[in-house]
Amino acid sequence: MRLYENEAKTIFEREGLVVPRAHGVFERGEDVAAAIGPDSPVMLKALVLIGGRGKAGGVRKARGGTEAGAVAKEILGRRIGGYLVDRLLVEEAVDAPGGACYVGVTMSPADFNITVIVSPAGGVDIEQVAREAPDTIMRLEIPGNDASLSDADASRLAAFLAAGLAGGAAQIDALKSVLARVYAVFQKYDCKIAEINPLLFTAAGPVAADAKIVLDDNGLYRQGGMFRLLGLTEVRHDVSEPTRNEIRAREAGFRYVDLLAEDHVKDPGRLYVGLVPGGAGYGIFSIDEVANVGERFFGGRVVPVNFMDSGGGPTVGMVAEMFDLLMDDNVVDLVITSRFGGISSCDVFIRGLVGCLRERRAEGRRVVPVIGRMVGTDLPSARDFLERAKRETPEELAELHITVGNRKIMAEVIREGIRSAFDRKGWA
Repeated sequence: MRLYENEAKTIFEREGLVVPRAHGVFERGEDVAAAIGPDSPVMLKALVLIGGRGKAGGVRKARGGTEAGAVAKEILGRRIGGYLVDRLLVEEAVDAPGGACYVGVTMSPADFNITVIVSPAGGVDIEQVAREAPDTIMRLEIPGNDASLSDADASRLAAFLAAGLAGGAAQIDALKSVLARVYAVFQKYDCKIAEINPLLFTAAGPVAADAKIVLDDNGLYRQGGMFRLLGLTEVRHDVSEPTRNEIRAREAGFRYVDLLAEDHVKDPGRLYVGLVPGGAGYGIFSIDEVANVGERFFGGRVVPVNFMDSGGGPTVGMVAEMFDLLMDDNVVDLVITSRFGGISSCDVFIRGLVGCLRERRAEGRRVVPVIGRMVGTDLPSARDFLERAKRETPEELAELHITVGNRKIMAEVIREGIRSAFDRKGWA
């Protein structure tokens, strides 16, 4: 669960970190203009749960109320990463004669050690710093999951930062305090990420000009106090960097993850396979098995495109949308699907799939072959419906090949589906 910047700053301030003075959160440019004095420099920041706001024009400076109102009208209503900007955080602009740095605490996915990351290159994406100037980044792993940052570790990190900042030697104690407090926030609020970028060095000391907090959903049951502090009444899922497909799936009510970058350039020599499995576990198996079959029998020329999970009881319309999403994605050459188990209904599944294919044919939309198997709850009625549908609309369902029952294992179905796709393309 990701917090908005103003919410993250509320937590930082409560835990003793200095943040810029906020004028408030606004939804109209007129209100911004009225609230800001004529000679009060401010920063206007789009409140959206996604990175890259600055590059997208969602973070702007204004010299006073009139200009701030005009800038607010330019930002409000635009979309950043597919998200509508309908609120702005407006806060005082901060001068930083002492420079800026990056401070973040996260967890290593390899071994789950808490990792403190610092860099004297503040205000720049840490990923960009890692690519262009890796020597300016220090990572310190805390293998013991310590409740607080030790003085020795804080001193090492602060000394590294100070060495890269003009006048940094005078900031050692202030840096140690900031590092200890950010680490404490990470632990106290069950964070996945607690980050300041940039941490500005003003004449009065360090100020967290930006704030990012992503919470671990597994620890939210302990965070009732935080919910009350922020006035939150429900959980928000982490939507930090969603793709268009992931946004679409979330709005439709099912889980979906793209395995390729949104701007992925399709390799004409590879087969791209979309997956509609029957559950999360089967979804992970399908990814592994498609990759494994592709490597063993097809020279590594097969690429799984996505993870998907319909949940326990999808509707007919939701099933149709799962297939629509993949067929609307031009990278997908083949869809492999499976319905296996006792929760989801095979009858609902096949009605949604058949409805999707019929509608797409009728509307002249793109259809890709669908290969799969179904077994489980409501199988007899699903089988009868599929047989009747193929008799009634054979052309619309010509690209649908579903194995009913356990006559073939899913690995064999996957292999045969990929082979048929290779044959259609004339590939050896």
